[in-house]
Amino acid sequence: MIDFFKRRKDSPNEPASEPGEPVEEEATPSRQSWLQKLAGSLSKTRERVADRIQAIAAARRGIDEDFYDEILEVLVETDVGMDVADDMVKRLRREVGARDAKDTSEACDLLVELIGRALVSDRRTLTVDDIETAGGSKPVVLLLTGVNGSGKTTVCGKLARRYRREGKRVLMVAADTFRAAAIDQLKLWADRAEVDFQGAREGRDPSSVVYDGLARAKAEGHDVVIIDTAGRLQNKVNLMNELGKIRRTLDKHADSGSIQSLLVIDSTTGQNAITQAEVFGEVAKLDGIVLTKLDGTARGGIVLAIKQRMELPVVEVGVGEGIDDLVPFDAATYARSLLGDLADDGISWRGRAGFND
Repeated sequence: MIDFFKRRKDSPNEPASEPGEPVEEEATPSRQSWLQKLAGSLSKTRERVADRIQAIAAARRGIDEDFYDEILEVLVETDVGMDVADDMVKRLRREVGARDAKDTSEACDLLVELIGRALVSDRRTLTVDDIETAGGSKPVVLLLTGVNGSGKTTVCGKLARRYRREGKRVLMVAADTFRAAAIDQLKLWADRAEVDFQGAREGRDPSSVVYDGLARAKAEGHDVVIIDTAGRLQNKVNLMNELGKIRRTLDKHADSGSIQSLLVIDSTTGQNAITQAEVFGEVAKLDGIVLTKLDGTARGGIVLAIKQRMELPVVEVGVGEGIDDLVPFDAATYARSLLGDLADDGISWRGRAGFND
């Protein structure tokens, strides 16, 4: 096994490296490689959807009611949900009329553009540069929530590795104290990512662990704090109380502009993801979604469902098992990849002349 996956032998609360010391063995993945991974992760959805869309376009010379019905059916099958699919088809009808589209291939191009524009967001995973530009103070604090099994702890580790490669000093905080195994798993990811770790004994109050982590980060000059939390929905009341207390601790002891609350969702859960967003959104003050296992589902339309129903942008997407297989979300790449390469690469998803919302 390569050195990267060997466990370090330092104690849980010892520094993993010197502050700002970059990881030298691997370069930070480029934006282009991220976009390629995002497109590749949608292959199952594309295989299920794109051929049907193209067949619909090829089978008709003109745009009729049957065309719109079939588009609606395809969108529903990608798990966008009936209400979102119906709204998208209504928008498509308006665009076809406004642009005087004459054939189905033009209409399909418009559909791709509509989906891309619906998903565009200025929000992304916070960086140190973001908060410094906004006049905030370090550290960046990422609060990750989600049900058990969603891939939350893995996302913590992959984000930590990315920041570490950028030369940032990172502290991972184990606020899931319900299970000793959860603490151990996060410690293993901290070792893999070569970042610092704030542990706790099993059963300790999670908010006190977060408080100690923030105090340590400020004292030792960490740039980023990543907090892993519990996700046992079978104990919903207790879980929500814990998360609410954690959030209040963050609001009191961290710069408000430096906090980002992200919900991690397994994309294979389909429409159940909407319910999860509603439940966790009650207490965690969500800023965005991290969607995992997108490469393992043919229902990639859940991204659009979340954005439209919850008004929450997807900021990161899990596209595989590797340490680098968590990539920033890109709306244009997603839309083209979801429905096949039906749109011109030169489409501007913002402020395009003639676009009617």
